Amino acid sequence: MSSSSIELLTAAIPNGQKVSIYLEELGIPYTATAVDSDKMNKKPPDCLTVNPSGPIPAIIDHSRKVFAVFEFNAIFLYLAEHYDKEYKFTFEHPDEKCEMTQWLFHCTGVSHLQCHATQFFRDALEKIQDGFSRYRNETKRLYSLFEVGLQHRDYLCGRGRGKYSIADICGFTWVRCARLEGIDLDEFPKLKAWMEGIEAREAVRRGLRVPDGEDQIERVEDPFEK
Repeated sequence: MSSSSIELLTAAIPNGQKVSIYLEELGIPYTATAVDSDKMNKKPPDCLTVNPSGPIPAIIDHSRKVFAVFEFNAIFLYLAEHYDKEYKFTFEHPDEKCEMTQWLFHCTGVSHLQCHATQFFRDALEKIQDGFSRYRNETKRLYSLFEVGLQHRDYLCGRGRGKYSIADICGFTWVRCARLEGIDLDEFPKLKAWMEGIEAREAVRRGLRVPDGEDQIERVEDPFEK
């Protein structure tokens, strides 16, 4: 058994960082096991037992007879259920909880589209403009929904000015990578301010450096500074 209750299987990429950020915000003990992001579809058998779909993140809760959870939205909801009983980063009211869940699914769409945009923009040996334009434009369309949602709020959901929640954490790690897909956040001023505010949180800064002490965005060339 791990000396910490939660073991996180992760890599220094946005989908992994969002879970480490939540764990840091919760302040519960956990250990991080690094998985090579370049070999995520060739994970060792013990990792595939935890997450049969292959990609990170996944967690193992050693306090509950080695209970494993994969898919980041499921991990968020699991951690909220068992470790956020005071609703510090979630909501007790059914309507607010439903609103938060909607934004979680919206952020899932953002992550999928940005993954494809990244592949076309940064990784493809041959630049395929039609494919890149499609995924970048769809990502920007989803960003515009963030922008609308933040017009009169500080955060994505909650009454009044809103409350910082797992919905914000889920969207944040991809939005901060926007420039690496050729998207300038100056087009979305509310979203940019939201992103910068979250990035300044101490727990967020710690979570961004899991599992190897390095924030992956700092080692990637910014296309707007070429």
